[in-house]
Amino acid sequence: MKTKILLAEDDSDFGTILKQYLELEDFDISWYQNPEDIVPLLSTDFPFQMGILDVMMPNIDGFSLAKMILKEHINFPLLFLTAKNQKIDRLTGLKIGADDYIAKPCDPEELVLRIRNILKRTLPPMVEPMVKIGAYALDTQKLLLSHPNGNIRMTVREQELLLYLLKHNHSTITRNNILDNLWETNDYFTGRSLDVFISRLRKYFSNDPEVKIQSLRGIGFEIDFPTN
Repeated sequence: MKTKILLAEDDSDFGTILKQYLELEDFDISWYQNPEDIVPLLSTDFPFQMGILDVMMPNIDGFSLAKMILKEHINFPLLFLTAKNQKIDRLTGLKIGADDYIAKPCDPEELVLRIRNILKRTLPPMVEPMVKIGAYALDTQKLLLSHPNGNIRMTVREQELLLYLLKHNHSTITRNNILDNLWETNDYFTGRSLDVFISRLRKYFSNDPEVKIQSLRGIGFEIDFPTN
């Protein structure tokens, strides 16, 4: 699954080049020229793994936008872009919580290297080979869900969905968030597919009443998996 990156850059020429180059490097880029368009997203699931923010933008500058993002999503990885490499900007960005800082025009290969280094430091580690879920044990290498009453061989998609739900354990997650992140599309047919997979997971965990995947009409699902 591609890493989703939020790009805030008001320069259309530079933004176009940057988006195209990063997509060639297999990143999923959501580019916004107007930072005000990002504000409504902050109170949603915000399905990005990191952000690249231009410091000098109209209406809302990169530093102000970063503060707004970090207020809603603590420890969200950020890299600042600036046309000027002044010390005061570097210090301001670091105090806000920037993970890195690069001056424009930047070398694309250096930018990609910086992005990958940030992701290595900030993304959660790979899932453990064995995951305990209530009375069950999931062998992620063999796609095998084990229970004293029997074993279930999961499909790759079933396990991806289960691990994604575990990532959002003890919380509410919207249908759109799941579809956008796992299916990378959101239409009637993928929505129906999601319902089928959710039904399967409920059936798989039917031997443990403490495992709960509760549907919330018009919203998504409330997840509660005992993992200790």
